[in-house]
Amino acid sequence: MKVLEKAPAKINLSLDVLGKRSDGYHEVKMVMTSIDLADRVECGDLSENRILVRTSAPYVPEDERNFAYQAAQCIRETYRINRGVEIMIKKNIPVAAGLAGGSTDAAATIRALDKLWGIGMSYEEMLEIAAKIGSDVAFCIKGGTALATGRGEKITPLPSLPPCWVVLVKPTVSISTAQIYKELDSQPIMHPDVEAMMRAIEEEDFQTICRLLGNSLESVTMKKVADIAKIKEQMKGIGAEGILMSGSGPTVFALTQHESRMQRLMNGMRGYCSQVFAVRLCKPFPLLSEHE
Repeated sequence: MKVLEKAPAKINLSLDVLGKRSDGYHEVKMVMTSIDLADRVECGDLSENRILVRTSAPYVPEDERNFAYQAAQCIRETYRINRGVEIMIKKNIPVAAGLAGGSTDAAATIRALDKLWGIGMSYEEMLEIAAKIGSDVAFCIKGGTALATGRGEKITPLPSLPPCWVVLVKPTVSISTAQIYKELDSQPIMHPDVEAMMRAIEEEDFQTICRLLGNSLESVTMKKVADIAKIKEQMKGIGAEGILMSGSGPTVFALTQHESRMQRLMNGMRGYCSQVFAVRLCKPFPLLSEHE
């Protein structure tokens, strides 16, 4: 038996870092939304009692460092399961890009193994597994649009954004999230207005959503990657309604409600970077355990 799960990327509409916690993590307040740029995760039975991870992308670890591997290991230990599993990950999301590629693969693995092994986890139990793996995994369990607080593990669903296009541009460099947070600790932090962003989403006010886009980490990453400022300037010149770096970067996204403007952004940015995508937003996953 095999179970296939879609693993959508995320973008941060508002990312505020409130400070460093006693456990070494950072206290965050983030509004995130899922986008239709997705990996495919397939979990199937393995005759040997072990976890085997295979990925389609070079440079992605296939051992204990892989978040999907960690998710399977955590589920096996928590629910005392003595079954082997083969996890195949077809990568479409750029690696180390600020789009939660590894986290969404882990979330998809949790959903897939719940079905494959007939566990019947509740949403809350899935969140508990997710919290042990990485900060963005909890959001990626259900996706959609949500507020994430704590170190990212506390999730409050929000309404969907008004329909729009998301154009993503990923510079060739990759970024270490841990390094960006470390450097953030030694400089003043810009705090976006997360509460106002949530109100704008509730009111379906697209223009205000675009105006309030903000990321505490952007200024840190921009010092390391000069292309980010250049990409933002290019996108602004083409007429994107809202522009921001996602997560710790270096991917920059633009929001627009106009298909013609999306096409102009795609054409303009393809001459600048090789990894350019135009996608729509994703609705949350309907988890059966929430309706029982």
